[in-house]
Amino acid sequence: MTRRELDAAGVTDPALRAAYERCRLLNARHGRSYFLATRLLPVERRPAVHALYGFARRADDIVDDHDGHRTAGERDRLLRRLEGDLAHGLRTGGGDDPVVRAVVATADRYGIEHTLFADFLASMRSDLHITDYPTYADLRTYMHGSAAVIGLQMLPVLGTVVDRDEAAPHAAALGIAFQLTNFLRDVGEDLDRGRVYLPTDLLSAHGVDRPLLEWSRRTGRTDPRIRSALVAAEALTRGVYRMAQPGIAMLDPQTRPCIRTAFALYAGILDAIARQGYAVVHRRAVVSRRRRATRAATGVLQIALARLSAGARTGTPGTGDAMSQRKGSVT
Repeated sequence: MTRRELDAAGVTDPALRAAYERCRLLNARHGRSYFLATRLLPVERRPAVHALYGFARRADDIVDDHDGHRTAGERDRLLRRLEGDLAHGLRTGGGDDPVVRAVVATADRYGIEHTLFADFLASMRSDLHITDYPTYADLRTYMHGSAAVIGLQMLPVLGTVVDRDEAAPHAAALGIAFQLTNFLRDVGEDLDRGRVYLPTDLLSAHGVDRPLLEWSRRTGRTDPRIRSALVAAEALTRGVYRMAQPGIAMLDPQTRPCIRTAFALYAGILDAIARQGYAVVHRRAVVSRRRRATRAATGVLQIALARLSAGARTGTPGTGDAMSQRKGSVT
């Protein structure tokens, strides 16, 4: 499948093909829900999405240091090295790191604004020293760089049927909705890293603070105040999904099934959290393979319908897909 994707995207340089493959593997290993949804994209656009998410994962891995071997200073130096490599690559079209080469090629092909990468890396750097957020407004500032810009980077790849500026707020909101979902799902794991992403003002409104969360994580015991705060965080997140949803209809019809599926899979994580009694302090909630497969099958059906519709409009069944893809692409 990788060879087909790269051939369709017109990537012929062996080193660049290997770089895109590296990004694809990062996406497959770390982002099961979104990787599954990405399989529903037109084949020639998948490498670009893998590059964008692969670069985000590379920076995130540096910050989180899952092996726990690096100090904050060492992680900062690695992040600045990545940032310098990216800045050099965006200026020259190269880059030493394979993931950087792939994302630079993607940014060049689709005209992605370079400031979006700078904003992303600024938020990643803040994770090295900021461990909580007093208000939701503070968290939103962080999420602009860590999540909203991902949605904005994706827009040129996905293509739109409206002016891109009209779709942009919805794309940014979807990135934020996905990240808020991750924050809620990963409360316990983030505590282990010394971080609390749920805003302090939201938690304190329900009588919750960091010591209470740490006590619950350490003892495995529950507290009704924590559950109440998590219910409120879920409601906040669902509100952001509602803000994002109108943007799906603004996308190229050939890419809508992918984003609808990602939307449903991530919203399904919220459903799983609720079904499992908001026990995210103690364990991560996951969407079952069966549910993910069902959503993917729905996405495949939507793609088939989109292709039939495109073929009917052009009067050439089976070829409308490629025509719509070219119209929707921004190159």
